[in-house]
Amino acid sequence: MSGMAAFKPLIDGFGRRITYLRVSVTDRCDLRCTYCMNDEMIFTPKANLLSFDELDRLCAIFVKRGVRKLRITGGEPLVRKGVVDFITGLSRYITSSDLEELTLTTNATQLAQHADALARAGVKRINVSLDTLDRSRFERITRRDRLMQVLKGIAAARAAGLIVKINTVALRHDNAAELPALAAWAHAAGMDITFIETMPLGDVGGDRTDQYLSLKDVRRDLERKWTMDDEVGGSGGPARYARVRETGRRVGFITPISNVFCATCNRVRLTCTGQLFLCLGRDAHVDLASLMRAGASDLELDAALDAAVERKPRAHDFDLTTRAPAVARHMSVTGG
Repeated sequence: MSGMAAFKPLIDGFGRRITYLRVSVTDRCDLRCTYCMNDEMIFTPKANLLSFDELDRLCAIFVKRGVRKLRITGGEPLVRKGVVDFITGLSRYITSSDLEELTLTTNATQLAQHADALARAGVKRINVSLDTLDRSRFERITRRDRLMQVLKGIAAARAAGLIVKINTVALRHDNAAELPALAAWAHAAGMDITFIETMPLGDVGGDRTDQYLSLKDVRRDLERKWTMDDEVGGSGGPARYARVRETGRRVGFITPISNVFCATCNRVRLTCTGQLFLCLGRDAHVDLASLMRAGASDLELDAALDAAVERKPRAHDFDLTTRAPAVARHMSVTGG
C-alpha cells in the first residue's frame, strides 16, 4: 500500500479476503419503501450515532487492513448533515491509492444539491435505487410523491460526471411488467441497471412473500428482446452481470433467494451506531462503538476485527417459505 504501512489482511474462516466495507451513516430515510420499512418507523436517536470522526477512525483501520472499496449507505446517506464533508475526508485514501473506490448508494431525492460536491470529493460512480418510472406507482411503492426529485438528482449526477447505475427491486405485484422498459430507459441514458430480489429483512407491516419475483423470470423476459452475454469475473459485489449486445450496456442480477451468491462474499457492514455485521442475513455482529468509546487502541480494534471476521458465516439463510423476517433489523439499518 502506498500511503501507509502494510497490515495483515482480514481473512474469514473460509479463506475469503474482506476488501469491501459498507458504511451506514444513518438509518433514516426520506422515503418509506414498502419492501424495506414500515410507514411509521422509529429511527435511532441522533445522539446514539457515531460521530463522523468516529466513523472516519474505523474506516481508516479497515483501509489499513486491506479494504479497497468503501460504499457509503443509509437509510438515505444524504439526509445526514455533513456527510459530504465526511466523504471528502475519506477521499484522501483515493489520493494515496490505498483505496480503489469510494462510492455511494442513494435514493437520489437529495442528489441534485450534492452531485457536484460528491464529484469533487473523489466519488466516481454511484448507485441510485429506483423501482419505477411511473409517478403513481413510485408513490405507492415509496409512500412518497418524489419521483421528479429522483429524476432531477440522476440528471444532476450525470451532468457532474458521475457514473450512475440504477438498482431496482423486482416486485411481482408492483413493477414486474415494467422491468424491461426500465432497463431500456437506463441503457438509452447510458446507465447500467441491476435487478434485486426481495429480501426478508425487518417487519414491514405486511406479508412480503407474495411480492417475491425470481430474477430467472426477469431475465427470461429481457431475453425476448435482447441478446445477453454473461460476463466472466466478479464486480466486487453480489451481482452477476450480462452485457446486452443491442445496447452495449450491462444488466446485473442480485439473487439472494433463487441463486445464492455468498460463496465469494468479500463484504462486511458497519452501522451508524458502530455495530459491525458480518452478513446481511444474519444477526452476528461486534459492537465496535463500545470498544472504541471505552478507549480501545487501534491494535485492540484490529484484534476485534480479526475475531469478528473469523466468525463470518459461509452464507445467509433467507427463507421465503415463512412470513417472518430472517432478521429483525430493517434493511435501512445495515444499508443493503
